Amino acid sequence: MTASGAPPADANAKKPATTTLAMGFEGSANKVAVGVVRSDGAILSNPRKTYITPPGTGFLPRETAEHHREVILDLVQAALDEAGVAPKDLDVLCYTKGPGMGAPLVSVAVVVRMLSQIWGKPIVGVNHCVGHIEMGRVVCGAVDPVVLYVSGGNTQVIAYNEKRYRIFGETIDIAVGNCLDKFAREIGLSNDPSPGYNIEQEAKKGTKFIDLPYAVKGMDVSLSGVLTFAEKEARRVFLALVPIRLRPRGERRSLRTFSPGVRFSPRIPRFFNIRPYDAFQFRF
Repeated sequence: MTASGAPPADANAKKPATTTLAMGFEGSANKVAVGVVRSDGAILSNPRKTYITPPGTGFLPRETAEHHREVILDLVQAALDEAGVAPKDLDVLCYTKGPGMGAPLVSVAVVVRMLSQIWGKPIVGVNHCVGHIEMGRVVCGAVDPVVLYVSGGNTQVIAYNEKRYRIFGETIDIAVGNCLDKFAREIGLSNDPSPGYNIEQEAKKGTKFIDLPYAVKGMDVSLSGVLTFAEKEARRVFLALVPIRLRPRGERRSLRTFSPGVRFSPRIPRFFNIRPYDAFQFRF
């Protein structure tokens, strides 16, 4: 039986003779995943786990790596079961080589190398950014796209030219994902399932908007001012609504402890034509 309770499919049906079957490993940040994918783009399985920290806090490399080590073998077995294949059916093991957080990347790479030796399978290291782009091409069926690549550590406009992916515009300071993560921590939102998702759910409850500043410089964009302004505005509103209390030296104040009423509404910046950050809203 598979992890979902269904009987495993026949391996030959899962893998036509002309296709390659790969197991992929991703662990560059607080999420770790193992998937089985055919070379025609069919995703046969994709179980994953997220390292969850308390609201208002981030995740550190060492603790994140420990989490990945604890769960990754269970994910490998779940991926095989869900795909209905055995290790002998796999042709290659792929893993995120970078960029990403060093300790989590290493913890996953060690597991991949171990399985490669046990199963006798070759390894292919994958660039994290290129992996995101190629995944989008497979899902959308795009042939030669101009890509808006937005993640925790990247905000870039990319296209393929002369056998390389080229960057035509990017953030010159902070990425959109990191910007959202920091603001979520500032107001005490959880990172389960992700800070950006939780911000959006809170934003749906709000009614008031405050414009946020950002700067476009040629083909590049600056987003750090968005974060600074949003954090200052959140503090100003909270301090106006709630009496200030004395705190022991060194105690971190989460705005969420004062009031649950802050609502941040991401709309997409005009620079990208799809707007990730353009208004700030509060619900009183």
